[in-house]
Amino acid sequence: MPKLKTKSGVKKRFKLTATGKVKHGAVGKRHRLINHNAKYIRQHRGTDVLSEADVKHIKKWAPYGLN
Repeated sequence: MPKLKTKSGVKKRFKLTATGKVKHGAVGKRHRLINHNAKYIRQHRGTDVLSEADVKHIKKWAPYGLN
């Protein structure tokens, strides 16, 4: 069997936690921030945990894990 390749976009955008959950950066923080208020910018700081429905796709695109 040939080896499977990991999607390069997944390598760059996601990390696994110790318990196997998938972390991702907060969305909406790249441009047009002048249109958002301070509360929005503050609440979208840092990383979030991906929902279980989306984790299935990410783990399929990263067959050997994300390290």
